[in-house]
Amino acid sequence: MSDAVALKAEANAAFAAKDFVKANELYSKAIELDPKNHVLYSNRSATKTSLRDYAGALEDADKCIEIEPSFVKGHARKGAALHGLGQLEEAKGLDDVKRALDSRGPPGGGDGGMSQFFKDPALLGKLAANPKTAAHMRDPAFLGKIQALARGGGQVDFASMLQDKRMLDVLSVAMGIDMQAFERPEGSNEMPEGMKEPTASPMEGVEATTSKSATVEDDTPEPPRAQPKKPSPAPAPAKEAVPGPSADEEEKTKAMAAKARGAEAYKQREFDAAIQAFNEAWETWPKDVTFLTNLAAVYFEQGDYPKCIETCEKAVDEGRSLRADYKVIAKALGRAGTAYEKQGDLVNAIKYYSKSLTEHRTADVLNKLRAAEKAKAEAEKQAYIDPELAEKAREEGNVHFKAGTFVEAVKCYTEAIKRLPSDPRAYNNRAAAYTKLAAFPEALKDAEEAIRIDPSFIKAYIRKSMVLYGMKEYEKALTACQDALVADTEKKHTREIEGQMQKCMMETYAQRSNETDEETLARAMKDPEIGQIMSDPVMQSLLQQAQNDPRALTEHMKNPMIKQKIQKLIAAGIIKTRSG
Repeated sequence: MSDAVALKAEANAAFAAKDFVKANELYSKAIELDPKNHVLYSNRSATKTSLRDYAGALEDADKCIEIEPSFVKGHARKGAALHGLGQLEEAKGLDDVKRALDSRGPPGGGDGGMSQFFKDPALLGKLAANPKTAAHMRDPAFLGKIQALARGGGQVDFASMLQDKRMLDVLSVAMGIDMQAFERPEGSNEMPEGMKEPTASPMEGVEATTSKSATVEDDTPEPPRAQPKKPSPAPAPAKEAVPGPSADEEEKTKAMAAKARGAEAYKQREFDAAIQAFNEAWETWPKDVTFLTNLAAVYFEQGDYPKCIETCEKAVDEGRSLRADYKVIAKALGRAGTAYEKQGDLVNAIKYYSKSLTEHRTADVLNKLRAAEKAKAEAEKQAYIDPELAEKAREEGNVHFKAGTFVEAVKCYTEAIKRLPSDPRAYNNRAAAYTKLAAFPEALKDAEEAIRIDPSFIKAYIRKSMVLYGMKEYEKALTACQDALVADTEKKHTREIEGQMQKCMMETYAQRSNETDEETLARAMKDPEIGQIMSDPVMQSLLQQAQNDPRALTEHMKNPMIKQKIQKLIAAGIIKTRSG
């Protein structure tokens, strides 16, 4: 029977998805393999009721009762089918259930086997949460009856308990059916006073099956209750009734045709026709929010962003009430975010992109969110720029620097940078304050940023050298001085640069005083830049020539590029110079 079990599971899934035609086919195939399974006939009866094939539903319910007369839900299925056929005089579902309970008579018990419906450990929670039964559960005496029924045993007089109308409400939740629906006044299709259409979840109202460890519920839900209809002539005999397409199915077919026309018009960029078609689809069958998301796409292409946003929000609201796929909701929110961004409203764009990602995470919307956040940050940064306030903050920083309150100086220089990020002086000044605080990595970063902003800003090169000196990176500090000499084309800072170079060289010589030539070369070659210079064929030729004629090196240093490389080799200790 494994194939029948598999078919039943597929049918249950189709029923949950409201694909009743497919569910009916699958239950029929399962019955062919397992014709004595009363649950399959019960489930197919529910499916046929959903398809409004009440005659077929009645036939299946009768077969279910024939196989298993004590199966309670078989009688409930029969009552639903008779109700759908308008045979209200015969639709005594509650009486059938009572008779079935009386006929079961389990050993030593008076509950008619009904305790099986109360074995679910979560039932009390469901009863307390359900609006129909919540008030009943606050009555300690009534709660005790429910607990006793769950335990079963001979002490339970279920027949007397049924006299309490509250028990019908409990059965509605426990069995997943509307017990009161089968007690309508004779000749009336109206719901009993005070009753509403059932709002049970798609997974309520299922058949009992047995697993290895416990009794569980089959996942086939109760069929939707038949809508009230006007009195009609006596129906034809049950077996001769041939179900036709329902009005809902006809409307859906028309809506899908309109959607197809809209999609084709959209491809042809005939937007007015597309709008008309998608609106027609929604008005014809307002149960598929993709009609609205498609409509929003048309408004977006037209550049009517407010209308696009309005339609997307409607799609979200309608989609939530229809319990639409979260991916569809996410798409509507994402499209609204794009429309807001097109209008320049980055705040709302970020808001809707974020909402979309909480429904369903996609790379496209995530990238849009990051881009919008970056654009918003840049816009806020640009809006904050004010040269006058930047200069005021920098001057306040200078006052704090001179007073020795370097932390406050850093704060002021930071404000100056925010107000005018293109001014290298604020970065250079903050580097000086960081140096005083021994925050050398931060100071070095600021000095290099000042150089990047203005490569001709000589004080930034000198500041970089001083920071590296403080970090005891004397060779790099010397290189920064050499870079300063190259940048100082007007020779306004030569004296200051040479003074810094002398300090760096003294520390470098002291550091290498105990090194052999081999150790100096090995240390220097760890620097990638030194390694590149030493592997240059031109430099190799020049160095070989200088060994024979030191004066030739002086001549070659007239070339600025050669001079810069030789100075780096001198700083590294590879080329040694003699003083005096």
